[in-house]
Amino acid sequence: MKSEPRVALHRPIADEVRKTTCYMCACRCGINVHIKDGKIRYIEGNRDHPVNKGVLCAKGSAGIMQHYAPARLRAPLKRTGPRGSGQFKEISWEEALETATAWLGDVRHTDPKKLAFFTGRDQSQSLTGYWAQQFGTPNYAAHGGFCSVNMAAAGIMTLGGSFWEFGAPDWDRTKLFIMFGVAEDHDSNPIKMGIAKLKQRRARFVSVNPVRTGYSAVADNWIGIRPGTDGLLILSVIHELLKARKIDVDYLVRYSNAPWLVIDAPGTADHGLFARDAAGKELIFETVTERVVPVGTRGARPALSGRFELADGRFAVPSFQLLAQKYLDPKYAPEAVSDETGVAADVIRGLAAEIARVAFDEAIVIEQAWTDMNGERHQAFIGRPVSFHAMRGLSAHSNGFQTARALHLLQVLIGAVDCPGAFRFEPPYPKPLGAHPKPHGRAEHFRPDVPLAGPHLGFPQGPEELLIEADGTPSRIDKAFSWDAPISAHGLMHMVIANAHARDPYPIDVLFLYMANMAWNSSMNTAGTMKMLEEKDPQTGEYVIPKIIYSDAYASEMVAYADLVLPDTTYLERHDCISLLDRPISEPDAVQDAIRWPVIEPDRDVCGFQSVLIDLGARLKLPGFADQQGRPLYMDYADYIVRHERRPGIGLLSGFRGKDGSETGRGEPNPDQLARYIENGAFFSAHIPLEAQFMKHANRAYQEFAVRMGFFDKPQPVTFQLYSEPLQKFRLSAQGLRQPFAPESHRERILEAFDPLPDWYRPFEEAIVDRDAYPYHAITQRPAAMYHSWGSMNAWLRQIHTKNPLYVPGPICDRLGLADGDWVWVISHHGRIKVEVARMEAVNSSTIWTWNAIGKRKGAWALDQDAPEAGKGFLMNHLIHELLPPKGDGMRWSNSDPVTGQAAWYDLRVRIEKAEPATASEPQFPAIAQPEPEPRPAELRYGQEWSQ
Repeated sequence: MKSEPRVALHRPIADEVRKTTCYMCACRCGINVHIKDGKIRYIEGNRDHPVNKGVLCAKGSAGIMQHYAPARLRAPLKRTGPRGSGQFKEISWEEALETATAWLGDVRHTDPKKLAFFTGRDQSQSLTGYWAQQFGTPNYAAHGGFCSVNMAAAGIMTLGGSFWEFGAPDWDRTKLFIMFGVAEDHDSNPIKMGIAKLKQRRARFVSVNPVRTGYSAVADNWIGIRPGTDGLLILSVIHELLKARKIDVDYLVRYSNAPWLVIDAPGTADHGLFARDAAGKELIFETVTERVVPVGTRGARPALSGRFELADGRFAVPSFQLLAQKYLDPKYAPEAVSDETGVAADVIRGLAAEIARVAFDEAIVIEQAWTDMNGERHQAFIGRPVSFHAMRGLSAHSNGFQTARALHLLQVLIGAVDCPGAFRFEPPYPKPLGAHPKPHGRAEHFRPDVPLAGPHLGFPQGPEELLIEADGTPSRIDKAFSWDAPISAHGLMHMVIANAHARDPYPIDVLFLYMANMAWNSSMNTAGTMKMLEEKDPQTGEYVIPKIIYSDAYASEMVAYADLVLPDTTYLERHDCISLLDRPISEPDAVQDAIRWPVIEPDRDVCGFQSVLIDLGARLKLPGFADQQGRPLYMDYADYIVRHERRPGIGLLSGFRGKDGSETGRGEPNPDQLARYIENGAFFSAHIPLEAQFMKHANRAYQEFAVRMGFFDKPQPVTFQLYSEPLQKFRLSAQGLRQPFAPESHRERILEAFDPLPDWYRPFEEAIVDRDAYPYHAITQRPAAMYHSWGSMNAWLRQIHTKNPLYVPGPICDRLGLADGDWVWVISHHGRIKVEVARMEAVNSSTIWTWNAIGKRKGAWALDQDAPEAGKGFLMNHLIHELLPPKGDGMRWSNSDPVTGQAAWYDLRVRIEKAEPATASEPQFPAIAQPEPEPRPAELRYGQEWSQ
């Protein structure tokens, strides 16, 4: 914290200012909350905070109305009417917790897998995952499966880390910034601040996005690509760079697996795997002595091309040779991909030339000596000042994993990973794939009243590590880590309800959800999902999904479908932990984490979900939450944050550890730790020494720093995996060459999608449907004023987006005779919606789009039934099915990426037809009854008191 006086920006308006962490999106900015007479009067950015440095967006400023929203739940609720009716009665917390304990206890004592516990975009997954592990159910994950697991998995498997929360552009040094598919609600303050730096330095900003809004609107160049073809564009750029020999060969040899030898033995179980010595070390061909030696042999100069005989008589080639042969194919030439991508050949060629020019002609040098993991001393850090950033728009396709890998390949080829001016890792990343856990959840992993042997989520490195039973049946309800989605590192949350309803692979008894609006905007096939939640077994008369427990702070659409509602607090009324064990707020030059704390006490009978979960864990006598006598180990979440340790000296927070608070990273619990965080502005920051700030994947000083901080117990350097051996193992299983063999039903799909070198294939829905019958792409964008749907009830933010028109490209409007305010039917292979249109020119000519999560169901969120969001607002979700169109093979194929299970939200194809004018969008659904029938103000004003 800085101690010098600050210039006041306004007259004092508060009795007290309390510093905490914002929760209006996932930036986790620092905020100052002004409190007067026990009420929140003003929220501003904390100028001492390392994330936002005082900058605050509309969402953050509107946190007042998030806290005082009439939609806040007041007390625990028990359903009294049919599911979906919204009819409840208030009950005591003791009754609610006793009910939940009975339901959960019955499952744990008999068949733990019949609990499905899934959470939305919360920031306490280190706790929720640990709780589910101690419970013993295999069925746990968070929202990543329908958000951006393609990006996370591809980044970790290729680079050891990924975009956004695990890395950031070097905003102060980059000279060319290229952004793919990032909506304007994501990382909004840091990105806005970064773009401002680019503009000040006149660095170039290129945006690749079908829609030109938000960040794209201020880009120097906008490439309006056709959705789902980003990977093909990137591979065409790589084609041009290889042709021009504009790659960083020294970087590839030192830091990637480009020289590793790949066995060339078609028809055998080892074909396409890396050649290894007797100790398991990968092999290279050394060009000076002309012999095969292990990777890391001191002084070796590896070959990048050639065919070499191994000691056992087999032959092998460097993986770079396979790479060059693949991408120099004329099918990747700009002219060959132009029609598919919608990007002119000269634009592709120009993009490749600009990347090469900046990377190699404008290289930068930081005169700082450093030592790599091989002991070689370097006198400076060499920077390739080209940086990239990408998010859901790139990854939310059924080809998104390979597309994200293609982008990472491009970064490595030009030497632009964790060097000055490029994408840089944020601690605790990078981590090699082998440092991540394997997923647990096969039958041998769980049994009644026994915790899982390890975490639910992780990275299988071959088919032998899948979570399937002996007969191939998936172990998890979402079919994560099965042949359907082998490397589903975040699970498949979007498939839980559909699979549970179909009792495929088995029925469940309790569905436990936190902050996941699965009955509305967080589900594909929204109308169908609501029916699944409502449907009863005709033989028993009981609901197909027997019990639903839901926790949320607000009366969302999902609340109406719960049997038991556990009301959460607002973010200003509870403790939260932004932990290095989960999603920290680190920067490339600093290790950082943060907390939230109750800056104001609840005025309702509510409790923070994390504390509720800890209470339930104690009542259920889960190991780690109760001692051997069954007594609670923790009073609440605040106590857990301070005293819980994953291993000796490693807890949730890295700062102020040790009894006197003097230790960082490692250290025993400090009972005053939270007070120290609050005193420091609710965050902690530890600077990384300059020698350790770059090339973290291979930098000895950083690796030693990471061990001191407790990220690892020994150094874990990363070799960039351009060629992915785990993917090749799956292909060998699909070819019937390596056990366990892939089932016949999945072999063609695995062979198509699991290429060990980044590949592009047409998105599945687009490949299946008649593209003439459904000629347009349909996607959603998230607006800057709404993160996911968190601002749904916020009186200030609602004034920005009260309804969402369908934006239609000018050429389509001209073809169909459409003008602003006209109405159309939008029709997919699955459904149809009726919506109002607005003309737009700055959009890909074959793409229609709308804002995400603006439309609401009548009665939800305590909104008036005549609210425009419930009238003209709409969801594109009604057009998207969680399953692909039937292929006639009898399989229920998820509408997901086949590698990771990422929900393919953006593969939607539609047609539009002009419709008669209307006053409301379709479909409409019966209004949900308010769970709290007390009167609400007709007009909500700042500072206004209303009856509770």
